Amino acid sequence: MKTIALTKLAGLAVVAAMGATGFAEVPVMRDAATHEELVLALRKAEQKDPMKHLPVAKSADATVPKQPQSLLGESDIISFGGLATLVPKRAIIQIPKSCTERLKLEPGAKLVSWADFYALNRGWITTVEIALVQAEGKLPLAEDTRKQMTKSRNLVVATYQGGPISMLPPKPTAKPTAKPTTESVSQPP
Repeated sequence: MKTIALTKLAGLAVVAAMGATGFAEVPVMRDAATHEELVLALRKAEQKDPMKHLPVAKSADATVPKQPQSLLGESDIISFGGLATLVPKRAIIQIPKSCTERLKLEPGAKLVSWADFYALNRGWITTVEIALVQAEGKLPLAEDTRKQMTKSRNLVVATYQGGPISMLPPKPTAKPTAKPTTESVSQPP
């Protein structure tokens, strides 16, 4: 019995020592937030919102890219033999007089892809493969390509990797102009 009592006293001494050194800290208990407290905090946050004080923007949203109004409005139509296809505006580089009636939609024409239409109409359509810098208008067409186009009686379409592409007009190159410099001669006073 004395051993049991002595063991209990030693255990109490150890527990008391642990409490004194900070091993057994008592957690701080808090009440959970009530619904009313959460609603009040939300109202305070909404009142402090700086975005509510800014005026409403009246211009178009700049983050949304400009969408074309209609596919037909952004395209040229080529039709022949009961088939029709769409190409982007400015993709047709040369229109000979014999092909002007083919640039409108024939009644009852079936709309097909460019590849299918071109495969069936290679006899009167010529394609010119261009680079992206040429499509952007930063680099003009080669001189020999332009000469061949003037001699051709075919409709000429600009293509990039086999598909039609718009070709912007070449940007004018800024020629450096030498300004005449006038040297001022200072005269002694």
